[in-house]
Amino acid sequence: MYNTIVIGGGPAGMMAAIWAAKSNKQVVLLEKNDILGKKLYITGKGRCNITNDSDVENHLNQLTGNRKFMYSSFYSFDSFRAVEFFHDLGLATKVERGQRVFPSSDHSSDVIKAFMKGLEDTGVSVHLNENVTELIIEGKTVIGVKTNRGEYKCNHVIIATGGKSYSMTGSTGDGYKFAKQLGHKIVNPIQGLVPMETVDKDILELQGLSLRNVKLSLFVDPNSNKPVYSVLGEMLFTHFGITGPLVLSASSYIPRDIGFDKLRIEIDLKPGLTEAKLDKRLLRDFDKYINKALKNALIDILPGSMIPIIIKRSGLEPYTPVNQISKEQRLKIIGNLKSFTLHISGLRRFNEAIITRGGIDVKDIDPHTMESKNIHNLFFVGEVLDLDALTGGYNLQIAYSTAYLAGMTINEKE
Repeated sequence: MYNTIVIGGGPAGMMAAIWAAKSNKQVVLLEKNDILGKKLYITGKGRCNITNDSDVENHLNQLTGNRKFMYSSFYSFDSFRAVEFFHDLGLATKVERGQRVFPSSDHSSDVIKAFMKGLEDTGVSVHLNENVTELIIEGKTVIGVKTNRGEYKCNHVIIATGGKSYSMTGSTGDGYKFAKQLGHKIVNPIQGLVPMETVDKDILELQGLSLRNVKLSLFVDPNSNKPVYSVLGEMLFTHFGITGPLVLSASSYIPRDIGFDKLRIEIDLKPGLTEAKLDKRLLRDFDKYINKALKNALIDILPGSMIPIIIKRSGLEPYTPVNQISKEQRLKIIGNLKSFTLHISGLRRFNEAIITRGGIDVKDIDPHTMESKNIHNLFFVGEVLDLDALTGGYNLQIAYSTAYLAGMTINEKE
C-alpha cells in the first residue's frame, strides 16, 4: 500500500515523485523502460536545455495556448526555483544565448543523476521495466494500478507518461488511453517542434546549408500578408525541406485543421537592411565586380550554394555581366533576398518531433492542483496534458511546474 504511485519516469514523473515524498510519504515510481529519463538523454542533442532563465511572464508568452491554465503552476515553481532545485542536488548549471540553462558539463546524464539523487534522498521506490496496464477505480476515486507484474493499492496516482514524440523512448500515448477511459476529452495529439517538408525542389541543392540571423515568417492564409509567426534566428536546409530553431517553433503555429497547400514560409535573408539599403549594397558589390558575371558578383552577400537559386528565381541569367543588370532586374534580386518563399507539403513524423501538441484537455484538470475533475486523487502532469511551448527550455519547465504542483498538493494532505 502506497500513498502515491507515479506512472512515468521522465522529468515530470521524477519531479512529481520527489515533491510528493518530501514529508516521508510512501511513493513508488513505475517506469516501463530499463532506465529513468530516457528522453532526457537525447534532449538538446544530449546536452539537455534544462529551463530558461527568465521570469514567469516570459514563460507564459512562450506557450502556444492555454496560458491561463499555467498561472498557478509557473508562479508556484518558476525557472529560478527549478535551477535552485538542481543546484541543491549538486548539478552545476550555466546560462547560454537566449537565456537557455544547461548543465555546466554539457551532459544530459548529469541532469538524470541529479534527479536520481533527489529520488534517493526522499526515499522514492523506483521500479524499472514495469508497465502499467490499468488504473483501478472505485466509484469516482482511483485506488490503485495494475501492471505487468501485479497490482498496487494507493491513495493517489500521478500520470506523467508524456506524449507521443520520440516513441522509442517510451512515449507511446499510454496516458491518453487511461484518461479517455475515465471520460477525459483528448485534444488530438499532433507533432510539435518538428521539421517541415517542402514542395520546392530547387532547395534540395541547399542541403546542409545553415542560415543565421535571418527572419522566418509563417503565413497560413494565401490571401493575407500578415504572418502568424515571424522571428529572427537560425534555420537549416535538409534533404526533405527545412529544420532548425526557427522552423521548429514555427511548426507549433500551424493550425491543426488547415491544409498544407495554404501554408507558405518567407525568409528574409537580410532582415537588417531595408530594400533601399540593400539596393545600395548591391550597387557597391556590382561596382566592385564590374567586369564579372552576375553569378560571381553576389559572393559577398550570399552563401555560394544559394546564388544560382536566387538568380533563377529572379528570372535572370547567371553569366550576364553585372554592368548590364538593370534597376528592374536588381529589384527582382532584392525581392528574392527579402522574401525567399517556400511552400510546405507536410510535417515530419512523430519520431522527429521534439514534443506533442494536444493531449488531455486542461478543462478537465484543476489548474491549482493538477487533479482530475472526473476522478478523485488522480493527477496529470507534463506533456500528457494539452500544453506546449516554443524551444528554449520552456517545455521542460511546464513539466517541472505541473509536477511540483501535483506533488506538493499530495504532500500537504494529512
